[in-house]
Amino acid sequence: MYTRGRTLKVTAVSAMVVLALTGFSSGHGHRSHGGGGCSSSHQDHDGSSTARGSGSSGSDPDDSATSTSTGGGSRRSRPTRTPAPTPTASSSHAAARPLEDGTAVLVHCASTADPYATVEVRNPNGREGVFMVKMSFKDARGFAVADTGNEVSVPARGRATLRVSAVSTGRVEEIAHCEVDPRAVADR
Repeated sequence: MYTRGRTLKVTAVSAMVVLALTGFSSGHGHRSHGGGGCSSSHQDHDGSSTARGSGSSGSDPDDSATSTSTGGGSRRSRPTRTPAPTPTASSSHAAARPLEDGTAVLVHCASTADPYATVEVRNPNGREGVFMVKMSFKDARGFAVADTGNEVSVPARGRATLRVSAVSTGRVEEIAHCEVDPRAVADR
């Protein structure tokens, strides 16, 4: 009889230890449900954990680590944190609206004294843009000596000065006037 009582105590203590170690608590981690009784728990691929069973709920609304006490001991669990998604380059460019065209104004035409035409380009957009400026160098009869297209980067809601060389035409002395397309086409 004496050994039977001792065996019963050892069995009871062993059962409590097994229950405490195998899921008699409220589960792993943050915001788990279940607890009490014989429960089963598992961890999902997203890092969260779920416990199923009967009894009271062991949820924790804040992100602090919690300590859950079971009949045979205590267990410390840590919250599971999911990292915030980081934007990719393709998603941020897809959301950007296309640029509006800018304006181009002739400030100075090329001549033999200064073989560069000066053009002021304005950007109406809220972000920097690259604009294509088209202009023609013309002779006294109105015929084109040369046609050019140049890109210029202009800051958001700002202006940029573009100097266009007429030297490459080889006919600077024939240039009588310049014409600039007033529409600076937004390239990117």
